[in-house]
Amino acid sequence: MKQYLLLSIFSIFLFIGCNSSKDQEEKKDQKDTFVIDNYTKKEVDIIMRDGVKLHTTIYSPKDTSQEYPILMQRTPYSSAPYGEGMKTKIGPNIHLMKEGNIVVYQDVRGRWMSEGVYDNMRAYIPNKTENQSDEVSDTYDTIDWLVKNVENNNGNVGTWGISYPGHYATISTIDAHPALKAASPQACIGDFFFDDFHHNGAFLLSYFRAISLFGTYKDTPTDSAWYSFPKMNSQDQYQFFLDKGPLKNLNEYFQYDKLDVNATASKDKIDDFFWKEITEHPNYDSVWQSKGIIQHLDKVPSSVATMIVGGWFDAEDLYGPLETYKGIEKNGKENYNTLVFGPWDHGKWSRNTVKNTVGNYYFGDSISLKFQSEIETKFFNHFLKGKGDKNSGLPEAYVFDSGKKEWKSYDAWPPKNVVKQDWFLSENQTLTSDKKSTEKISFISDIKRPVPYSEDIKTVFTPRKYMTDDQRFAARRPDVLVFETDVLTEDYTLAGDILAKLKVATTGTAADWIVKVIDVHPSDMEENNEGLQDHLKMSNYHLMVRSEVLRGRFRNSFEFPEPFIANKKTDVNIKLQDVFHTFKKGHKLQVQVQSTWFPLIDLNPQTYVDNIYKADEADFKTQTHTVFTDSSIEFSVLK
Repeated sequence: MKQYLLLSIFSIFLFIGCNSSKDQEEKKDQKDTFVIDNYTKKEVDIIMRDGVKLHTTIYSPKDTSQEYPILMQRTPYSSAPYGEGMKTKIGPNIHLMKEGNIVVYQDVRGRWMSEGVYDNMRAYIPNKTENQSDEVSDTYDTIDWLVKNVENNNGNVGTWGISYPGHYATISTIDAHPALKAASPQACIGDFFFDDFHHNGAFLLSYFRAISLFGTYKDTPTDSAWYSFPKMNSQDQYQFFLDKGPLKNLNEYFQYDKLDVNATASKDKIDDFFWKEITEHPNYDSVWQSKGIIQHLDKVPSSVATMIVGGWFDAEDLYGPLETYKGIEKNGKENYNTLVFGPWDHGKWSRNTVKNTVGNYYFGDSISLKFQSEIETKFFNHFLKGKGDKNSGLPEAYVFDSGKKEWKSYDAWPPKNVVKQDWFLSENQTLTSDKKSTEKISFISDIKRPVPYSEDIKTVFTPRKYMTDDQRFAARRPDVLVFETDVLTEDYTLAGDILAKLKVATTGTAADWIVKVIDVHPSDMEENNEGLQDHLKMSNYHLMVRSEVLRGRFRNSFEFPEPFIANKKTDVNIKLQDVFHTFKKGHKLQVQVQSTWFPLIDLNPQTYVDNIYKADEADFKTQTHTVFTDSSIEFSVLK
């Protein structure tokens, strides 16, 4: 049981975003016994249409004088505590608990106390036969049972979740049960080739320790952890991965006997099925395509209201919530569909802390608390207890300007008064609105000295702080190209996506390309905050506003990769996810271009191989890369 408590708390701690010891201390001080005092708990196993039983925990108000909506979260991270124990925090926030809601948690198929075999991003099956099941049918069957069997429910159901549970909230809206009235997918995974473990085909090497959490085989219910995390035996992840070399050298960490786990099958060695899936499917083939949910958002009925929530500095799931919102908008013209994006990292909007920071950067006070009380609670109350019409009193897009540090409301996202503007990467490290010439700027990409994604010396499970890190350390390397504007004479607001239209060449046949958009603060800026690392000052702080990588082999197709032709000028377009950020008067806008980002992403051999996960040491070559000055960055600018 001790092992279960340690590892289940650890996994939730990581993937829901509670990775700050200071936050944990604040939470202890703010422990609220309201739920324990005012709710009862019941555990049931709900039978799905194919006979599989899913473990479900129901928290109901002790006051039975009225009927309540049902708020449900389906999760792979455990619906614990099991048995007589009670959660102190249930539901999206304490306001919804104090106002009265029935809260349900369910272990999804194949996880923890539920039967069946788990599959990551289990594929949706359109036009299912009578006994076929997927996560859509599991959700439907669960809601059907709840509204028919849980006492004192009012017949209205809402779903929510953060990260993977956010994905299951999205799932709930597909071919939805008639009782489902509201869903709030938050930091929701949309497609595993673009969220979490991959970014545009590049593998997030920094997530490798999390693989076993999702890929260790289990086929029987358990209340104890059946997985274990690889031990790095190092506090320097950069050097650890550099010493390990090619990705195939990590295979040993994904076999049960290497993990010292009590195996649940007869073989002595069983490869982690998620790691096997990743390494055997390096391209966006039918396996990954079938797992994506974005392409099925035309099946969200207008009877379900949606509120998509995300953080501008979410390292794990930025693609998912933005594309989920846009997908519902595109396909459901009659749907009530809203977007909320704040200055948060992964799941931080669910915390009760007053000071809102991401890494070194402070954005203001009570930002998450305001979201919980004024936005999230209002949304669920209106659609589960109120009129349920489109006049919710909430804006279509409620978004935080991370430069001005203030909320704005719009009736569309991106806002209607946005225009596209191109800035060219010119010689002498300048960004200019005019294409002046076509020059070559070259740098050596040394595979023995890749560009780090952070200057911190540490080992982290899933990196987040880097999203607002000061980028001066990178700007001062010869293998990072820097382009910036003059000091801005007026505010300049970006609102929407960014497209880097690079024109490049390489002496090799493969390369990754990374583009970062940075807010360079004034040198005379004296403002600091108590969370700033000791070696930093806000004077000349290089705030990373957005960044993205594209594995160059996928420049024309994620499904059909192709090598570069050595020394040939080639177009590489990289879509950077949306931002809402004002570069204030007196600041500068900077763009950095580089080819390594280690060990956030794995090293590209820089020699084309069919499968990078099976590359040999001899495939890795130092190459010279070139960026041409007719490259440009297309911004969405608010007018």
